[in-house]
Parts: sequence; structure tokens; C-alpha cells
Amino acid sequence: MQFGSCNCNSVASSISRRGLLCAGGTGFVTALIGTLVSTSQTAQAQALGSKPPEIDSLAVQIVTDNQLIKFIPTEKRDGLTIERNPGGNLSKDAPPSVDLLGEWGLSMHAQSRRDNEVRNILIDFGYQPSTLLNNMSVLKIDPASIDAMVLSHGHYDHFGGLVGFLSANKGKLKTGLPFFVGGEDCFCTRETAAGQYGVLDRKAIMEADLSLMMAEGPAVVADHAFTTGKIALSGFEKPLRPSREKVGVVNGFGCFPEKVSPAKNTGTFIPDDFEHEIATSFVVKGKGLVVLTSCSHRGVINTIRQAQAASGVQKVHALIGGFHIVPPLNDDYIQQVIAAFKEFNPDYLIPGHCAGERFYDLVRAEMPDKVIHSAVGTRFVFEA
Repeated sequence: MQFGSCNCNSVASSISRRGLLCAGGTGFVTALIGTLVSTSQTAQAQALGSKPPEIDSLAVQIVTDNQLIKFIPTEKRDGLTIERNPGGNLSKDAPPSVDLLGEWGLSMHAQSRRDNEVRNILIDFGYQPSTLLNNMSVLKIDPASIDAMVLSHGHYDHFGGLVGFLSANKGKLKTGLPFFVGGEDCFCTRETAAGQYGVLDRKAIMEADLSLMMAEGPAVVADHAFTTGKIALSGFEKPLRPSREKVGVVNGFGCFPEKVSPAKNTGTFIPDDFEHEIATSFVVKGKGLVVLTSCSHRGVINTIRQAQAASGVQKVHALIGGFHIVPPLNDDYIQQVIAAFKEFNPDYLIPGHCAGERFYDLVRAEMPDKVIHSAVGTRFVFEA
């Protein structure tokens, strides 16, 4: 699929597989690279130094996720406040005309504080722009306040809302707003067994005057957060590989062969290794790491280890997002993951999106005081 810079209700048009440009056409691709780089202000993200940024508090609100949970009150735990959002404009005299929406996708808003500094980061964009825009409006998240945006990886359920969001907020976002991706591989065309699974629209990013930040290694985000960079594969995890990718550019969509590993430049769809996938993390003073996994295609345990290695901080305060532990991954595999979680001994596990219901059932039974289900609108506030 291609997703152009049209309005929020745009319909995806298909790409012919025969039309994809592969290793050939080097002159065209090189010229296109020059044009896009100069226009979109592509740059390497600021590398994370030996000491990661530390913040006083962090509020992570789930903007888009698979489910809504209502009629559960706000609660406080050690170092954590869980603010439940009842939904839209509830009134005693009329039915709600606007409410939060759930969908198969993920988007999170992170607001951090350090002394008098406040930073707002939008991480992923869900599946549909209508859902993202609706939920941001209901939750009163002002797009003009956003200091940086991060895309975890190139799957449509994480970037599908992006183009509509950019179109609806044209002229409202901060000039040169940093947009972080884990490398050129994020732009490759992807497909699943069901068919095409989208291709990130570089042109829309250019026209929105974003600064495209390549973060193959650990990188600082808005002075308060950091991305993991490439997540190393190690240990027992055998995460699912639900998609395939293809290197090449057609009509300005796709990834540039010169910027991707030659081993991937086969001219055909190959298994997706997700080496471009990144997680976003914070260090909360006196508490430790809060890791926003997004989807964990390289393994949720590997993701934690990468955040620890990048920051030098070992204590895991909380883990939020998709863990990608779904069938055919079985109970034996899930128990290995739970055993690894127990070794890390995080204070809180907040699975959502693609974490998997069987995983949730088993981990909740094993670690009942630590596990909290994600839901659209819920705001998790971590404080020192």
C-alpha cells in the first residue's frame, strides 16, 4: 500500500509488485536520495552519552490501543498513579456524542518533567488517522505542544494514523519537529500473509517540515528520553516474524538500496528481521527505567536488555506496550518469558496491544501485584 499526503479519510492505493524498484536504477535512486535528504532535513540523531537524561516524573497516556476499560476508578500505588479516563463528554442530561475509540494499533503520549522543564513526546500513531485524531481531541492532547515524535517500526498498525495526523495539523506543529526512526529500513515496503502492510510516506514527512532523525544507535529524544537503537538478539527468545520486507523505491515510496544492508537488496520480499525497531525509554529519578516497548518484534526481554545496556541503568521500574507474545507461541514459551521477568523484578508490567491474552492471563497469575492492563485513555503517572 501507499499512503500519500491526502486528507484524514484517504483510501490506500495498492502498489504493483512488478512496479517496485529494486537494486536497479541506481542513478534515479541516488538523485532521489539527494532531493529528499535536502528537503526533509534528514540527520543522524544525537547519540546517547555515557549518562542518560534523568527526569522527576513521567506520565504515559495510552492514546490508541485495542481495548477500552470503563467504570474502574483512579488508583494509587507505590510511585504510580493510574488515572482512568471515562471517555467523552459525559452528561447527566444527554448521551455522549464523542467517546474514545479502540482499534488494532498503538499510540502513546509521554509527558515528562524535570525541574520546570516539560517535554511532550508522541510515540507511534495507531492504525487509522480518524481514531488518533478523535482520541487526541477527547484526551485534550495539543499537537502544538509536541516536542518530538518517535516511530517504533514500519508496521501499519503503528504508523497508519501518521499521514492524516500531519495533514490535519498542517501549520500547527513546531517547525522542524524531530521525527525519530530506527534507520532507513523503516521505510521498506512490507507485506504479511494477508497482503501489503503499508509503506511509510517520506514525502508527507518532508511536506510537514519534520526533521527526520535516523536513530540506528541509542539516541536522545527531546532532552528527556532516549531510544534503544538496534535491539540485539540474544538468549532464548524466538519472536514471531509476521511480515516480509522488500528493498527498493517506486514513485518516491520505499527504502533506498544504498542505505540498506546489501544482504537485503535481493529484489524480492525477504523475511523481516525488524533490525530497525526501537523502544523509547526514560529514567525516572529514584525509580529506574520506564521502557515503552511498542511491539517487541525482537523480543521483549531483548528490548529490556538493550535499554539497560544503552543507559547503564539496571533497575526496571515499568514496562509498557506490546510484548508480541501471541499464538503460535505457547505456554512453555510464555513461562520462559515470565521467568525472565521475575529475574528483572520490574515494579510494574503494563501489557497492551500485541501482548496476547494468554500471556496476560499467565503473567497476571504469576505476578499479580505488578501487572496492569493497558487501555485507551489510561494515564500512568510515575514519580520519584
